[in-house]
Amino acid sequence: MSTTPEYAAPALDKGLDILELLASTSTALSQSEIADATGRSTGQIFRVLSTLERRGYVFRDRQSGSYVLAMKLFELAHLHLPLRGLVRVALPIMQVLAEQSSQSCNLAVRDGRQVRVIAQVESPADFGFRVRVGAAFDIATTATGSVLSSDNPEALARAGTVQPGITDVVAPVQSASGTIAALTVPYVATTFSEVDVERVLQLTTAAAHELSGLLRGEAFTGS
Repeated sequence: MSTTPEYAAPALDKGLDILELLASTSTALSQSEIADATGRSTGQIFRVLSTLERRGYVFRDRQSGSYVLAMKLFELAHLHLPLRGLVRVALPIMQVLAEQSSQSCNLAVRDGRQVRVIAQVESPADFGFRVRVGAAFDIATTATGSVLSSDNPEALARAGTVQPGITDVVAPVQSASGTIAALTVPYVATTFSEVDVERVLQLTTAAAHELSGLLRGEAFTGS
């Protein structure tokens, strides 16, 4: 009986080990920490890390030098039909939220030290605030970023943004593995605002819980 020969690819093994490590770690890791965790020397992983950074698979903070997983794998995953589920499941829920709140809403994920918008639904009202799909914002200066980076995944943030007259209402979207996205309503308080911000807070929380339940395969009972 013949057997298929095994061919070693050390550099590929190193790269995959690094990606799997960063994917399973919630905090940024230094080069030495990555080396220790993968059982290799810093010299062995230096070129691999540089290549992964250049190709957009990892993000390196320029001040600390630490690494986190970037969005390249997320982008690749969305080229594969079965893994487009997040946006596909989210959009109908977001459409209902926009109609109920008379405000626009968007869905964002963490991308290194940034928040990146992956889906957006327009406000049905004549006036609203639109965020472009693909737009990126500093994770440290946005309410959406505070939810995505929070140690308390059940936290719901409501805070002013750099845009006058806009209040970000944000709720976490969670899969079985934890917070994977944030649902945000950039609330515009004008004479066009038919629903007050407290009610929008309730609607956003309910929508995020519904989406989270669907991603975990749970039935949503509503409230």
